[in-house]
Amino acid sequence: MKKKIFIALGILIVCLATAVVSVAVTNKAENFGKKVPSDYHVGIPYEQAIQDDKPIIGLFYVDWCGYCLRFMPKYATLSRIYKDKYNFVMLNAEDPANQKLVADVALSGFPTMYVIDPKYDNRFLLNNAIYLDLKKLRPELDRYLKLRERLDNCQKCEQSK
Repeated sequence: MKKKIFIALGILIVCLATAVVSVAVTNKAENFGKKVPSDYHVGIPYEQAIQDDKPIIGLFYVDWCGYCLRFMPKYATLSRIYKDKYNFVMLNAEDPANQKLVADVALSGFPTMYVIDPKYDNRFLLNNAIYLDLKKLRPELDRYLKLRERLDNCQKCEQSK
């Protein structure tokens, strides 16, 4: 009888130890390397960007959004490619400091990306269907730069008259 109790007790201890180790390993694996969009520090603060002459690529995101996290490496790549032509700004839609701007743009999902041009008081929404495909997204950004160049040239012509 004592032998059966020791065997049962041994099995119970092994099961408990296995469960504890399993939970510890699972928690460590889930949190290892886990990022949220806020962990990416791309660009400059919005308040600084609107003081500059360059147009802004504003990304509205939330930290719980898997699509936002998936897009962040592409956004970082865009910021490197266009760093001389656009200011890049990350705006957490849940941050109380951004609530006025969030309400103003009327977000319907995340991530949402706008081109905001303080010089011409212009803002337009970039289609989220092309976010993950830089071959489709880059021509849209280039198109706006061409349009802005035309606006700049028109403004110079008006000033020279």
